[in-house]
Amino acid sequence: MILEVRKTLVAEVMTQMVGLLVAAVLFVPSAAIAQLRPINAPASPAPIQPPELNTILMKSTYMILGPLAGDATNTKISFGTAFLMGKPVPNDPTREFYVLITAGHVLDNIGGDIATLRLRLPQTDGSYVERPWQIKIRDNGKNLYVKPSDADVAALYVNMPDDFNVTILPTSFLSDDKQLERFEIHPGDELFCLGFPLGVSGMGGFPILRSGKIASYPITPTLIYRKLSFDFNVFEGNSGGPVYFVDHDRTYGGVVHLGETDQFLVGLVIESYQSSAYKGEEIRLAAVVPASFILEALQTLPATSPYK
Repeated sequence: MILEVRKTLVAEVMTQMVGLLVAAVLFVPSAAIAQLRPINAPASPAPIQPPELNTILMKSTYMILGPLAGDATNTKISFGTAFLMGKPVPNDPTREFYVLITAGHVLDNIGGDIATLRLRLPQTDGSYVERPWQIKIRDNGKNLYVKPSDADVAALYVNMPDDFNVTILPTSFLSDDKQLERFEIHPGDELFCLGFPLGVSGMGGFPILRSGKIASYPITPTLIYRKLSFDFNVFEGNSGGPVYFVDHDRTYGGVVHLGETDQFLVGLVIESYQSSAYKGEEIRLAAVVPASFILEALQTLPATSPYK
């Protein structure tokens, strides 16, 4: 009798285990099923690795400076952060024009026709030395850069050295409202930013990378809300710095996208928020212009660059 009871219990346990296994199989996500392969199946091609956005932007972001506009003593300088992107050449998608992007007030505050980018020249021993490079921002006092209406953004075609060999992002990495909504960008998401706070740079003259959370809501439509708050402390020199998003295995659309890397530019830093109730005291919060306004500025540039 005891033996029969034990057999019955074992049978019941085995039945429950089989049921659980069947249920588990039934609830495997379709994406996971697609990844299951027989042991003896031929190896799949190595997955294409996404670009490492932090390093690409680190290498293509520079301090920009020049004489302070309106300074009668001609002894003061104005500086900020700017970054390069590639605008596709019409009818030749394999080539791109160099476009400099920064905050509008960064260029407005530089007097004269010429500004200087602090490029970095790699040395054979792995170090870098500063390479000042002059760019033309005006022609006889007339701005060569374009700015969208009511947004502190500027875009400018620039001429770079013939031996300039830095990977830059194409403008397709600029996010629009559809992309922000598709990936469900929301308050609390972490963003990254590059810049030169108070003129400080890292080793080799590279920008300083910092991060913070999105601190405002709503985010879209960007045409209505126009700015988003970014929880990091802003200093002079941060203006114009790229603000971007990188995430792995993100959940959106009700699905966990395992193995996926999502990354794009969200906008650029323009200023710090100040309290109107407390005599303009800063509250250590950055204002970011969404990338949709950078796209608008790019659309107002001439179709082709004057520099080949």
